[in-house]
Amino acid sequence: MKETIQKLNERVASLEDSLNKAAIPIIPSIVPSTILIPFAGELTPERFQMVIPKILDYASKDDIDTAVIDFTAISVKEVGDLAILGTYIEQLNSSLNLMGVQVIAVGFSPEFSRELVQSGLGIIKELKAFANFRAALQYLLKKKGLEIALVK
Repeated sequence: MKETIQKLNERVASLEDSLNKAAIPIIPSIVPSTILIPFAGELTPERFQMVIPKILDYASKDDIDTAVIDFTAISVKEVGDLAILGTYIEQLNSSLNLMGVQVIAVGFSPEFSRELVQSGLGIIKELKAFANFRAALQYLLKKKGLEIALVK
């Protein structure tokens, strides 16, 4: 019986690990050396502790100079404690900056933006933010001297 419970616990832990890894994908962008990281679901300290090393490893293995973090799928109720969120965003931002990667945040809803500003978190003033991914891409294309041409 103990062996069966142990095997089930190991299986649950393995499935949870797989789910967590799949929950926050790292997507290469059409803009060279840029990745998109779309956050979705509840943002807990455990998820950040798992995802920050994943993002840093990815950025170090590829020639990445920009990370666009997308909060479009996040609402205030999924954040929990804003101070904890701010701490982890600040850690991610600082770590990526030390690696030469610029962080751009996108997708803050009006309610989420208001709550973040009212929280007084220092990271808010440091983040380069855009309303959506399209606006961030337009900024990056211009910054990198690129443009998208329509092919007829």
